Amino acid sequence: MRTVFSEDHRLQDGRSELIEGQFVPVNEMPRRAEIVIDRVRATKLGEVLPARDFGLDPILRVHDRGLVGFLQSAWDEWAATGRTFDALPHVWPVPGLGRRLSDSIDGRLGYYAIDAGTPIMSGTWKAVQASANVALTAQKLVATGERAVFALCRPPGHHAGSDFYGGYCFLNNAGIAAQAFLDQGARRVAILDVDYHHGNGTQQMFYGRSDVLTVSLHADPRQEFPYFLGYADEIGEGAGEGYHQNFPLPWGTDWRSYSEALELAGKRIQQCGADALVISLGLDTFEEDPISRFKLRHDDYFRLGERIAWMDLPTLFIMEGGYAVEALGVNTVNVLMGFEQRGG
Repeated sequence: MRTVFSEDHRLQDGRSELIEGQFVPVNEMPRRAEIVIDRVRATKLGEVLPARDFGLDPILRVHDRGLVGFLQSAWDEWAATGRTFDALPHVWPVPGLGRRLSDSIDGRLGYYAIDAGTPIMSGTWKAVQASANVALTAQKLVATGERAVFALCRPPGHHAGSDFYGGYCFLNNAGIAAQAFLDQGARRVAILDVDYHHGNGTQQMFYGRSDVLTVSLHADPRQEFPYFLGYADEIGEGAGEGYHQNFPLPWGTDWRSYSEALELAGKRIQQCGADALVISLGLDTFEEDPISRFKLRHDDYFRLGERIAWMDLPTLFIMEGGYAVEALGVNTVNVLMGFEQRGG
């Protein structure tokens, strides 16, 4: 299996995030991608390719131009105020306040961001655009005949919606890639999100559409971030009714329970008539992940890859979360090798 990778991911290297009431070092760090690419090379998974530049058009097919423009200029505007540390919001337009676009960079941070855990710095936009280009390069390979390709995207993307960012995510790589499949002739695309945290951005982006089926297995939002989406009764609306399915799972979920939900998810995907499958590949379901509470083990990821292969669709794997960094390379490649039935 080929892997697409960009060294520009290193330009997103935040100093701190606000999580559980404390400022701590950012969990979404450059070493995450470095340890994965090292494992890809060590196991001889396949050729590693650079990303091509696709410009802004594929991004703007699913993202609001205002959000994209903000991400392009945010650091310069922040630095123009004399601040040299990472940009984070500190106020949000919650219900009861108006949602107006402020002239102040601080107001616009809160307008577009859903949390204070996604820092913007001088290299953010270049890293974010490179991550989208990684996804689009890999998508093009799948669309032109590859059975499966791994897009080693960083920063991740599934928490970013059409007009907001957060959860370490700025642009929704899976959403951008799914739209690219459609624009290149696919009738329907399925997105399967296996990250521990619900892909709220992906759900929001396609919730009213029937040409993209979105299915997510994740920690119950009654207990976990992002809290406000991801419930089982959210099934799509309008033209998209019946084309979204959530499988919220409790803390402590192990492979036995997880695989039961995965089987249901797989059957729904196989029924929908998709021409391509996008996997939002989060590995924070691992038992040792520092910010998650599922109990999957190393060998379970081979089984995950095997079940994805049974869906028998052209498949694009897109890297999302996973913060047990030293184990991340092993777990990621286990999925991909399981898909190719090369071990387990």
